Amino acid sequence: MRLIEGLSIGLSAIRANKMRSLLTMLGIIIGVAAVLAMIAIGDGAKIIVLKDAQKLGGANQFTMYRTSYKREGGRWIRIRSNEYMEYEDVLAIEAECPSVKAVTPRIPDWKGLLIQTADGTETRAGYNGVDAAYPIAMDWDVQEGRFITDEDVENSTKICVLGEEVVTELFGDKSPLGQEIKIAKGSGRYDRWGRRDSKRSTERFTVVGTMMPRGRSLRFGWSYDNLVFIPISTVQERFTGDNRIQDIVVYAHTVADVPKAIEEVKTVIRKRHKGDDKFVGIFEMRSGMAQLEKISKMIKIALGSIAGFSLLVGGIGIMNMMLVAVSERTREIGLRKALGAKPFDILAQFLMEAIVICSVGGAIGVGLGMFAGEGMAMLAVKIAKIVPEWPAVVSTQWVLISVSFSAVIGILFGLYPAVKASALSPIEALRTE
Repeated sequence: MRLIEGLSIGLSAIRANKMRSLLTMLGIIIGVAAVLAMIAIGDGAKIIVLKDAQKLGGANQFTMYRTSYKREGGRWIRIRSNEYMEYEDVLAIEAECPSVKAVTPRIPDWKGLLIQTADGTETRAGYNGVDAAYPIAMDWDVQEGRFITDEDVENSTKICVLGEEVVTELFGDKSPLGQEIKIAKGSGRYDRWGRRDSKRSTERFTVVGTMMPRGRSLRFGWSYDNLVFIPISTVQERFTGDNRIQDIVVYAHTVADVPKAIEEVKTVIRKRHKGDDKFVGIFEMRSGMAQLEKISKMIKIALGSIAGFSLLVGGIGIMNMMLVAVSERTREIGLRKALGAKPFDILAQFLMEAIVICSVGGAIGVGLGMFAGEGMAMLAVKIAKIVPEWPAVVSTQWVLISVSFSAVIGILFGLYPAVKASALSPIEALRTE
């Protein structure tokens, strides 16, 4: 039996029993649509998380920080060490770690500043004390002016670079370059009654640049656009009063190089700090991404199981419909056999009808799944309100898998009715009323 003829007969069977065919295909349609819609939302969420990781510098980075506690053997242990990180550690890591692509120090305060302009306009923001390597390591471009230079760090100059939100709050549409701003930082200490010290150190800084919009971190909650960037040596001299560095952010050449880079950095820290590296905690972006992959796989397995049940129900419906069709068309089968049709021709005819019904249902399910995915993405933005847009990602791979799986369902559940039709005796079939 020719393929074109089989497809024509299958489509004719659907047109002859439109309502019955639609109800039969409903399980296939719902199953395929559900899978594609959920996969589209899940892959969209994955893209959002990947973009958020990119805001932090990418999955090939890890952050070293001064810690007083570490978890060992299921419990927290106090780290009694007088060591702390300093700028010379950054220089040593750059020079001695071949797996490291870039390294940048950071002294952060995410929301502790009061910033004022000469005309009295003020806003609250955070600051990052950084060096010249920061925008290169973060792959973050300057929008206007320039960033901090090595000379600024060496000379502890009182200059700053503003994030977009700070620029908008203080200067509106005007350029802030060359303008002077006052930055007031609280001491952060508490008195003996537990009240926060209200004393503030106020410094004047000249704006030399602004950064491109970066957005808010979903993981940590702060906005990179609501930050002021200051030379790290200036922060130490004017705000912290010591040479300590709170964070060192290290970037390996690739994600695969991260474990090796961590060992190299630990070796440098031990060499520079009397064999002690316990005072340094390490946060790996890579571990968070690996957890994301596990969650994504679990979601896909769960969705696949749910869709499998829907497709199983749809397959049973198709088998039922094809058995009814065999009963209704017994005389037709007998006539075809009497005219010379072979059992294989009859089997191929009914099997093709089942495959066509499932494939049409799968195609409708693909269209419905794409539409449902877009609708659920819009709904997710309104409900979650954590991102301005939620991409609905429908991959060609999953579309092909869905349609192919629908065809396989047609073969599996259409095989028994097709075999039953092909085994009918032509004489008994022609006698059937």
